[in-house]
Amino acid sequence: MSARSEPVLRAPQSRTKEGPVRRYPFSAVLGMEDMRLALLLNAVSPAIGGVLVRGEKGTAKSTAVRALAALLPPVRRVAGCRFGCDPAEPDPACPDGPHPTAATAEIRPARLVELPVGAAEDRVVGSLDLEKALGEGVRAFEPGLLAAAHRGVLYVDEVNLLHDHLVDLLLDAAAMGRSHVEREGVSVSHAARFLLVGTMNPEEGELRPQLLDRFGLTVEVGASRDPEVRVEVVRRRLAADADPAGFAARWADADAEIAAQVAAARRRLSGVRLPDAALRQIAEVCAAFDVDGMRADIVTARTALAHAAWHGRDRVTIDDVRVAARLALPHRRRRDPFDTPGLDEKRLDEALQRAQDAHPDDDGPDDSGPDDSGPNGGGPGGGGPNGGGGPQDHATSDGEPVDDSGPGPAGPSAADGDAGPTDGPGGTDDDARSADDRGGHAPHGGREAPDRGDADPGRGRDGGADAQPVAVPRGGLTARLLTAPGVGDGVPGRRSRARTGRGRTTGARVPNGRVGALHLPATVRAAAPHQASRGRLTGPLRLRPDDVREAVREGREGNLVLFVVDASGSMGARQRMTAVKDAVLALLTDAYQRRDKVAVIAFRGAEARTVLPATSSVLAASTRLTELPTGGRTPLAEGLLAAADLLRVERLRDPKRRPLVLVVTDGRATAGTRPLDRAAGAAAVLAATGAPCVVVDCESGPVRLNLARRLATQLNAPHHPLAALTHPPARDAGLPVAA
Repeated sequence: MSARSEPVLRAPQSRTKEGPVRRYPFSAVLGMEDMRLALLLNAVSPAIGGVLVRGEKGTAKSTAVRALAALLPPVRRVAGCRFGCDPAEPDPACPDGPHPTAATAEIRPARLVELPVGAAEDRVVGSLDLEKALGEGVRAFEPGLLAAAHRGVLYVDEVNLLHDHLVDLLLDAAAMGRSHVEREGVSVSHAARFLLVGTMNPEEGELRPQLLDRFGLTVEVGASRDPEVRVEVVRRRLAADADPAGFAARWADADAEIAAQVAAARRRLSGVRLPDAALRQIAEVCAAFDVDGMRADIVTARTALAHAAWHGRDRVTIDDVRVAARLALPHRRRRDPFDTPGLDEKRLDEALQRAQDAHPDDDGPDDSGPDDSGPNGGGPGGGGPNGGGGPQDHATSDGEPVDDSGPGPAGPSAADGDAGPTDGPGGTDDDARSADDRGGHAPHGGREAPDRGDADPGRGRDGGADAQPVAVPRGGLTARLLTAPGVGDGVPGRRSRARTGRGRTTGARVPNGRVGALHLPATVRAAAPHQASRGRLTGPLRLRPDDVREAVREGREGNLVLFVVDASGSMGARQRMTAVKDAVLALLTDAYQRRDKVAVIAFRGAEARTVLPATSSVLAASTRLTELPTGGRTPLAEGLLAAADLLRVERLRDPKRRPLVLVVTDGRATAGTRPLDRAAGAAAVLAATGAPCVVVDCESGPVRLNLARRLATQLNAPHHPLAALTHPPARDAGLPVAA
């Protein structure tokens, strides 16, 4: 059995043999006003529910979050308590308690706990300490990462790649402020109040709308296209690499001012008033954007309160509501995978105006109180160490200089500072208590962000002029279920049968490395024959580490669904591409819901082209499908060979993910010499990969050549007419892939 592993902890400053390791200063991060403000407002009032940062690779998402941790105030805890209890107010249900009234206190830096994407559930929430159970015969709880993150920051990079059940665990703990563990004979509840920050690249797949809704705020970041800003980013990154200590020292005063501003806003928060006029504005905005439930209203109210506290006001104004809505509502408008998170700011202003017109006696914006300037007068944390307003620089964790989507120094004010943990309980988003009583939070700068096409949250179907066209399935058309034969070992999902960490228990096995779910009956059976040789006559069962058996569970896995689409003239000339796109979009929706990866290959003319490499972003797939051109000859052989080549590469990248190949064609082959013979040879190559295939027959009309049926025979694959792959929402029947 492996030794107990430690959580992935990041202190504000660690030390190596060469000396202290200094992080990039938060105040030196350039731009990204919305992101920095969202982090700061959660630091002021963590009850907002955390921040989800969406953005392209290399935009300093991780750098900013890690830099934020260095600004968190130290934490007082009961000495030796593994759950970080506050000596002034210890958790009465702490598993290490009860703590005496005069418990010894110790001070430690606030923690930044990083959750790896591949973490198991027991590592996240904790589990039975098997070493003590087997070695000492006692039942003990081994804390997980949620306990380590208490009163600190829990950071999940690439949160969209995290298994859904782990995301649910994180968000439930963040909402309730506690983690409840019921597993392997252990029943534990402990405090888990932390600032949750998730980052993701949308190109690698989206979170489900239900999970998006659980994050309090979301922001979009992107690299600046201003050469001057990019130059300053590189300049600062190189300076930090050349002299980390000196660079950190130059920005130390600015960081200290941001930390002081956050602390002052925390103290001010309880005295901020949320008038009825602001509540009506929040309700009008949430109703105008047709968001589900009441969580959006509550989070927007909390955010508005925090934003007012950040700017030194004692009551919420319409500007606070506008800022709060821009950060709390965009991701809550998603209805299906083809919706992009976004908010039409024109509609937002119209909704606020309607609320004001309906109650003309309400007070308007309050310009009293501090302005938007932060330390050094450059916006909240926006100025340089000497009060300069030059661009602020970010860099990726691997040292690459990056830049934000902000317009540069003249952009909207950015509240940057640390997102410190709160010692108070995190309120649930569903409770009925007044946001005024709970203390709200609002992420956003004091001034409105300029209207930027690349950062406009109104992209997608409701987006602005620069929105990309997105194909959407018509009339509620849904796909029938396609499954791979057999039982796989892939990543958890919702499509094909697989041995996973969740699901029904089907057996037991000797663990390979760290024990997953303990199979107690099998462990007892393995130890029972050896009790006499171990000298046991009476008393407890004598166990050894090699007696341990872990449960084998069967659940569902996600697959790689590869669409090989015929885009030749024979498809377009007969107006079949519309029906084909509708069917493929329905299949894409199904792939999204079942947590699959998707890839698209199109063949037309004389070649096949990978329209979309393997990705979890169904939105990207639908966009590429909209732009798919048609016409020309039918290079069927090239399409099948391209599919075989893509499968070979993906098998090396992700060996546990089983593929499903959907060949959408009428079976014709007209490109090159002896096209049908070449297509038969290519079908043999694809079949030799062992990947299960399905041939979707698009042939129509009174005269049928049945070429697609012949292709299905060559691929040893089932053959389904195009119309059989979809159905109205009320009907459902599975179609196995196995021939």
